Amino acid sequence: MLYVKAPAKINLTLDVLYKRPDGYHEVEMIMTTVDLADRVGLRNRKDGLIKIHSTDRFVPDDQRNLAYQAAKLLKDTYNIDKGVSITIDKHIPVAAGLAGGSSDAAATLKGLNTLWNLNLSMDEIAELGAKIGSDVSFCVYGGTALATGRGERIQAISAPPSCWVVLAKPTIGVSTAAVYGGLNMDDVVHPNTQQMIQAIEEDDYELLCDTVGNVLETVTLKLHPEVAVIKEQMKRFGADAVLMSGSGPTVFGLVQNEARVSRIYNGLRGFCDEVYAIRMLGDRDSLD
Repeated sequence: MLYVKAPAKINLTLDVLYKRPDGYHEVEMIMTTVDLADRVGLRNRKDGLIKIHSTDRFVPDDQRNLAYQAAKLLKDTYNIDKGVSITIDKHIPVAAGLAGGSSDAAATLKGLNTLWNLNLSMDEIAELGAKIGSDVSFCVYGGTALATGRGERIQAISAPPSCWVVLAKPTIGVSTAAVYGGLNMDDVVHPNTQQMIQAIEEDDYELLCDTVGNVLETVTLKLHPEVAVIKEQMKRFGADAVLMSGSGPTVFGLVQNEARVSRIYNGLRGFCDEVYAIRMLGDRDSLD
């Protein structure tokens, strides 16, 4: 069995520029990996089948699963006659805005590249990943990056200033399609992506906290008021910056003062089952 780590991501910024002729939205966002990860195990099968086993009963075990799609894409593209058993030890919450499914797909692509001796470069793997989902390319590389296009064009940047991340996910799922569909471009207040890059490059934690922004928040907060409640509680408990990740519903707070982390964590545990106190990874070299 070959094991590959599949870390979650958060969005420090998420901007939507316009709707494209192909139906996708043109986005510009800063994403970074955090120290919360699934563990993907891969074992060859002689029967040519793709089988998914997950520790989370909400994870699909058929072609809806992005890891399944990743394996099938490699099999079809490179005429592989072997099959694979994919075991997903799930730690990232499902349908949370943390790219758990995309990260599992990226881990599957990277692992099968080794298991099936395909000798693909990271860039080639990321290009394949873009065919599966918008976040998969970023998850192939990990670290911290500016993502543009529909999210598949990746430009690496430095790791953000070191800090704690408190994640809280309410017991709801959010439809990414519904959130994008509810976005009114006339009402969008665009985050300052270039200022976020500057804050990261200059290791300026205060500027980073002042610059976080996600245009999808307004839609998700209207659809799911409990997300707004979590945001307010995080601020009240003393997080330095609070933002929803992706299309939600997970909210994260950035904290540099370690003593404050447990206060925020314990306070949120009072009304939210899935709460995590973790660190930013941020650097591609920290992902092994």
